[in-house]
Amino acid sequence: MSKWLMTVLFLAGSAFLTRLIPFSSFFRNLDTMIHEFGHAAATLLTSGRVLRIELNPDHSGVTYSTLASSWSVFPVALSGYVIASLFALLMFYLYHKRNYKMGLILITLIAIAMLALFVHRGFGVLWLTGFVALNAIVYFLGETATKYYFLALSFLTLEESVAGPLFLAVHAVASPEEAGDAANLARITSIPPLVWALVFSLFSLWCAKEALGLFLGRRRARARGRMPGPPYPESRFYNGRR
Repeated sequence: MSKWLMTVLFLAGSAFLTRLIPFSSFFRNLDTMIHEFGHAAATLLTSGRVLRIELNPDHSGVTYSTLASSWSVFPVALSGYVIASLFALLMFYLYHKRNYKMGLILITLIAIAMLALFVHRGFGVLWLTGFVALNAIVYFLGETATKYYFLALSFLTLEESVAGPLFLAVHAVASPEEAGDAANLARITSIPPLVWALVFSLFSLWCAKEALGLFLGRRRARARGRMPGPPYPESRFYNGRR
């Protein structure tokens, strides 16, 4: 079986199983947080200014910003889906290296930064506050709790990082001018929004393939005895869901 087909089947099975996790919808906002954080980081790196970020209950988000120049639209619009996919891959890399606590600290610090700098009202404030508090509780429960919690977050984020571009592609067909980041890129490159959405989708699938390779590689290594198990104790750039 090809690695690409295995990736798609694994993601489909994972998406079904993770929906059995209580309150899984709550944790799927993590991908939105990373997506919008990517826009904010790219804005600041290109000398722009982030006005505010909104996170919504339907897993969508919007980054409002003023950009330093017209060319800045390209890296800022590109950054959301790309950073989200790379971050999902990073989470599996940290899991592969058994750096669960480091990964949880990183996620929590990003949430705190979002709360302190960009998200100041509405659902986003409540979600970020609850997420930070929950992460702190799990962190102090110990290594085993942190491991499985971080792994669940990793799979939920990976699934959302792939689902987001696919939803964008559907939206690019139905309403090209309103296809979020793909529409912004289309306006400055003359490349249709659907093409950008497909580029994001392919990149997210590649990251998913690499992430699952790290996950399955570790499991195979443990099965062969090469790796010990765990010790016992105003421009808008957004991630939309349509």
